[in-house]
Amino acid sequence: MSLVTAKRLHSVEEYYFSKKLREVRELALAGKPIINMAIGSPDLAPPTSVLEALSNTLHIDGAHKYQSYQGLPEFRQAICDFYSSKYNASFDANSEVLPLMGSKEGIMHISMAFLNKGDQALIPNPGYPTYTSVTKLLEAEPVFYNLSEANNWEPDFEALEKLDLSKVKIMWVNYPHMPTGAAGSKELFKKLIAFAEKNNILLVNDNPYSFVLNSNPISIFSVEGAKNVALELNSLSKTFNMAGWRIGMVLGNKETINAVLKVKSNMDSGMFQGLQKGAIAALNCEEDWYTSMNKVYANRRKLIWQLAELLGCTYDKEATGMFVWSKLPSNITNAEAFIDKILYEKSVFITPGSIFGSQGAEYIRFSLCIEEVKIQEAIERLKDFKI
Repeated sequence: MSLVTAKRLHSVEEYYFSKKLREVRELALAGKPIINMAIGSPDLAPPTSVLEALSNTLHIDGAHKYQSYQGLPEFRQAICDFYSSKYNASFDANSEVLPLMGSKEGIMHISMAFLNKGDQALIPNPGYPTYTSVTKLLEAEPVFYNLSEANNWEPDFEALEKLDLSKVKIMWVNYPHMPTGAAGSKELFKKLIAFAEKNNILLVNDNPYSFVLNSNPISIFSVEGAKNVALELNSLSKTFNMAGWRIGMVLGNKETINAVLKVKSNMDSGMFQGLQKGAIAALNCEEDWYTSMNKVYANRRKLIWQLAELLGCTYDKEATGMFVWSKLPSNITNAEAFIDKILYEKSVFITPGSIFGSQGAEYIRFSLCIEEVKIQEAIERLKDFKI
């Protein structure tokens, strides 16, 4: 039997890391001592209280049954309390917050709720590739807006206003920004909210990096008027080292959340209760959790800076998040060929910035999700690398 795939699959390729990690695994199986500093998958453990909360749930009556599509009421309240204490933003736990099985799920659900075939979505360049692939899968059109180092990786609003915005339904933003680490600001959010309101665009801020090496965590909902035009995705993956748990959330006004819920309720059957109990414990962590986590990342980042300098790269010491975004030397014109040379010759895997868009072509990205001893080993391997 010969099956023909849906035409929508012709518009996307397999995710870069899905393909590349197979190659990296094959090299490792062949005996290559691979050091992977490409993926932002936290290697640290979640808080002890989270693991205890999960464990304590396993034998509770009803814990293994289907759960509510909207999550436990106490989980929704914990999210609202977290936003109130950390971002000074208020939400109704009954109608303005929706737990998700990871924020990546939310990108699809939001897009399905608001994009029709032929609609357009504004997508940052560089930016998270999933914004583009989901838009294409829904037969909508990605419209890229360029971010540049010269403008601190923030949108050029004059250029945006010159576009034909009549078909634009969604604008994806991501501050603190991945992959560059640009922190964003309340002033930037005010401009984005005004732009979205003027042009009748749903603004979606993807915000999983607030608490990683960032002294000023903010939400788009820290700014007045955001609920009129915005949704925000957030996640426990990075802040609490729970990437494999797949726990995220989306917040916004009642009408937009209900639209997302219509999609979500047809796509899953609720989140395991134990995961929700663990999430509640995470959201209630004391400040020393953030301090201890960031101390580890700060030490690792200093070593990554040394590694970047070995490769002739420059970087911004003020950047936030769990990556170091580094500009390649001017004589390197192909980021993917450059990182492949390092992979094949030195068995060190780094992310090429080009996978995040054309504006990332002159950059590479290092992850901080790797032990110091491994970073030191990578430094030793690359001391004699010929650029």
